Formats: sequence, C-alpha cells, structure tokens
Amino acid sequence: MFQLTDLSPDEIRALSANFESRPLVEILTWAWERFGTKAAIGTSFQGAGLVMIDHAVRAGLPIPVFTLDTQLLFPETVALQKRLEDFFGIEIESLFPEQTVEEQAAEYGPELWNKAPDVCCTLRKVAPLQKKLETLSVWMTGLRRQQSDVREKTGILELYHFDVLRDYYILKMNPMATWSREAIWSHIKERGIPYNPLQDRGYRSIGCQPCTRPTAEGDNERAGRWTGFDKSECGIHTFLGKSI
Repeated sequence: MFQLTDLSPDEIRALSANFESRPLVEILTWAWERFGTKAAIGTSFQGAGLVMIDHAVRAGLPIPVFTLDTQLLFPETVALQKRLEDFFGIEIESLFPEQTVEEQAAEYGPELWNKAPDVCCTLRKVAPLQKKLETLSVWMTGLRRQQSDVREKTGILELYHFDVLRDYYILKMNPMATWSREAIWSHIKERGIPYNPLQDRGYRSIGCQPCTRPTAEGDNERAGRWTGFDKSECGIHTFLGKSI
C-alpha cells in the first residue's frame, strides 16, 4: 500500500504535471523503476489498456497485468484474454467476485443488474478490486479525458485514500489520460494488437453483457453503458476518496 513517505503530495503534483508532456514509455518506466511489482496495470481490454500493455512489453517492463472477470462478460471479451496473453507473451491475472452469478441471484434475486446495478457492480467489480489494491502501491488504468464528462479532469497521477484508519493510500496512475481515441486505434491497427471484435460492431466501451449496448455516432464513448439508469461509472473509479 502507498504511504506518503513514498512520495509527498507536492512531489506527486509536480510529477503529474511533468508527465503531461512525456512519452508513455517514460511514464511506465518511472513506475516500474520506482515501485516494481507493487505497480500493476488493471485492464478490461479496452483500447487504451492494450496500448499501455504493448508499450510496457516492448520496453521490457514486466509490469503485472490484471483484469476483473465478473462472470457476466461477453464471450468475445473472455476469448480476447487468451489471445492477448499469446500475443504479448504474458499472463493476465483474473479477479473474480466472491459469489457466482447463481449465488448472487439466490441472495439478491435474479438479474440484480436490472434492479440495482450499483449493488451488482459493487459485488462483482468493486469488492474484488479492493482486495487487489490492498497488495499494491500503484494502480495503473486506461482512463482517458476524452471518454466522458466525468473523466475530463483525470490527472496522470492521482492520490486516493484507501484506509483512513491506517492512513494508507493508493497512487492511481492514468498514463493514457491525454490520448485520443483516434491515436489509440491507430496504434492498435499499426501493431496488429488483438482487440475485441465488438468494437467493430459499434460497442465503443465494453463491460458486462447485460449492461452494454452499441453507441450511435456522436455519442460519448460510454453512452452505451447502463441504458435506462442515471449511471455512467461502475464504481471502481469512484469508490475511493480523492486526496490529490
């Protein structure tokens, strides 16, 4: 877990500002050299995550990679994990909820995502992530400012309070924050990186199968998530209290 003895708030602010104009590989190298395996990439196999992993692998940085498997993913997403492991020559750790979908239905009723999507996301995504973050100092994500209004102020380095009682933090690194969707997909196509075929069918942000639909031209990238609900985030990027 990250503590303020690792980096001061002023140092974090200065680094974040400096990283705004630095190459992606330089940011990833800094994280690896400073924190080693206490820094890890969390990805749901969206485009930004694939580009970040590609840069790390090509630079010889063995940064651990993990993903949240809610057991409600599209078959295409599940199959993509193996394709990416083969392409990059790495192992991607899968994090699972404590309950199976059937066990959740027995306790909360069937199709919880249709009745209380926030609760479903907490059980199947936030809780497994919390356990993983307890083992890390730096959580690296593919968040980009262009994705939605909620994300437009995303910093490259952000500090979050993880455990108030023990004064523990997590340093969240968003090295893709400044990247455009166009730059992401240009790199993916140029490098021949495997990607989710649903992207070619209008799914620009891909989550759990029951809560994801294709988007129309002109919609923001996350408009296809949780249709019918006043909800644009699953909770993994909003459950922590931001310090910086």
